Formats: sequence, C-alpha cells, structure tokens
Amino acid sequence: MKRTAYRILCLLVASGNISLITACSPSTRITGSWIAPEAKGKPISGKSVFIASLSRNIELRTTLEDALAEAAAARNIPAIKSTSHFNPEFYQTTPSREILVSEIRKTGAGSILTVALINKESETRYVPGSATYSPFTAYRWYGGFYSYFNYWRTAFYDPGYYVTDKTYFMETNVYDVQSDRLIWSAQSESVNPGTIENFARVYPKILIDRMIRDGLLPQQ
Repeated sequence: MKRTAYRILCLLVASGNISLITACSPSTRITGSWIAPEAKGKPISGKSVFIASLSRNIELRTTLEDALAEAAAARNIPAIKSTSHFNPEFYQTTPSREILVSEIRKTGAGSILTVALINKESETRYVPGSATYSPFTAYRWYGGFYSYFNYWRTAFYDPGYYVTDKTYFMETNVYDVQSDRLIWSAQSESVNPGTIENFARVYPKILIDRMIRDGLLPQQ
C-alpha cells in the first residue's frame, strides 16, 4: 500500500475502462483498512480534499467524484474534483511528478483521495430448479398406457438457470499533499453493483463510516 500519490494518480492515464454490469444480489463492503500511525487522532475534517477517480471511463469518473464530493461537503469538507480541475487535454500525456503534484498543491487541498479498481472477477454459477408433484387417486394409472402417461406428466419440473456474478475489488487511498505520503488506505469488495449510479450512491457512505471508525474523520 506504500505507493506515492504520483504513481497512483498516473493511473488516470494508464488505466482501462471500468464497467459496472447489472446482475443479482448487489453488496458492497470494506474488506480491510489501514491508517498511518502519525495520522491517528488527527482527523482531516475541515481541510479541503482533492478527489480523483482513477478510470478512463468518464461517466464513472464523473459520477463517483460527484458523489464523493457531495459526501465530503455534507461533513463541511471542501472538495476539488479532478474532473473539474483538469481538462481532458491534461491526460493526453503522462504528466511529470513535479507538474502533477504542483497542480494539486495549487488548489490548496490538504489531502488527496484516490479510488481505483485493482481487480475484477466473474463467476458463473448454476441455480438449481425445483420439482413439484400433484398426485392422482391411488392406482388410477393401472388403466393402460395413456392412464400411466397422464398420471406421471403431473410431476412438473422448474428448470434451473445460470447466473454470472461480477465482483469488483476497489482500493481507496488518502495521501497528505505536503509530504506526498499515504496516510489511509482501504480495500473493498463490490458484488454485482448494478448501475454506476447505484454504486456511487452506496460507496461514499461505506467509506466515510470506515474513516470515522479508523479516526481519520471525526464523529458528527
């Protein structure tokens, strides 16, 4: 997890698209988090934060950054979004570390929050069907072949089907702007998140709850 803000932000140029595909049984949860010893007991509340969703998918990047900025504003934390600060031409080439960090420092942000997709898995599973039975009066099928056939056709079977579960593994990091050091990190698992809007509606709240638990944000 000890990566510099420069390295992780350069994924904005190098990363591929993230597509959130609708499926069944959606769930998103934090699987683990870490906070730097020097950041414990020093909440970042009140300081502005620079938000960067590391994806070439402009819809995902914009929607997620908007949702994270809104969640920050609800806690009186001013937010600067990468989608608003940097124009598309800025990412045509990989910026140098000096240029990238300098541009972010100019915003006055005290921290940088990044969100990145670190892995994606697909699993196809079979959902078994069920059988039901409607009995006739005992021994009715002894009348001949048709009676026998007509008797057994009353056992109906509901066939099974296949579903594909999509699991996305995300990593969210918070860096101190001045020192360029990682101060907090969390990994999460999102199963069948559905639409981008659904994911963006759920994810910020889960992150904030864990930040409060870890002492990165104060209780309200």
